[in-house]
Amino acid sequence: MRLIQVADAVRYPHMTTGELRASFLVDSLFEPGRISLAYVDLDRTVIGSAVPLNQPLRLETDPDLRAEYFTERRELGILNIGGAGAVSVNGAAYEMANLDALYVGKGNEQVEFSSRDAGAPAEFYLLSYPAHGSFPVMKRPAGEQPPTVLGSSETANHRAIHRLIHLDGVHSCQLVMGYTELSPGSVWNTMPPHTHMRRSEVYLYFNLDPAARVVHLMGPADETRHIVVANKQAVISPGWSIHAGVGTASYTFCWGMGGENQVYSDMDPLAIADLR
Repeated sequence: MRLIQVADAVRYPHMTTGELRASFLVDSLFEPGRISLAYVDLDRTVIGSAVPLNQPLRLETDPDLRAEYFTERRELGILNIGGAGAVSVNGAAYEMANLDALYVGKGNEQVEFSSRDAGAPAEFYLLSYPAHGSFPVMKRPAGEQPPTVLGSSETANHRAIHRLIHLDGVHSCQLVMGYTELSPGSVWNTMPPHTHMRRSEVYLYFNLDPAARVVHLMGPADETRHIVVANKQAVISPGWSIHAGVGTASYTFCWGMGGENQVYSDMDPLAIADLR
């Protein structure tokens, strides 16, 4: 399990492009036939992926977690961004189509991933935070609830927000998770921007053409930087940083948060004119 130590707001303004990418970008996900994990010291986040082929993959603990099994003191959000597959939790199988989500609460010893077809494997995105309580395993099928539609084609940010794990949906201890789909021709996300010191956030960009890129904006409003992100890469956003971006083509991104509270609307809005 890779360890990522995120830079603070004092060090951040003086970092090179390579240092920014090493501190805030997770670019080693979705390797066929394996589970990949990164432990982030910020809010003790674990970001990962599982791409099973002909054989199932079991989610094992890591020595750095100091736990008997992965969810001994953690909860886990799972989003399938690939082909059809299944997640087995303590022997109970949950079929997972594209964009189906599954919440796995604290205390589930066995979590296993499989694909229906190794030629078109499931690609499971994993996001985990520490948990002080246990909530039931629950699946959220794609399209089960209508999304919230925001933005417009005139501002190139017409998008549908799908909330999956949140206070009024699948219940969790502190994890909040969902995904946003941009309409064809729209390329901007989360603009105007915001911050929220109560929670850190992770964006996974996917459904992006391999030759396309997203320019992800970060930092305080008066000290912004950017990270160029490819398909199936994730960006870590501390509470002091904006998290917005513009793509060279349309894309989808999964957002996930953990921290002080679970109120989706708890954010500190910033004006576009204040960005520097």
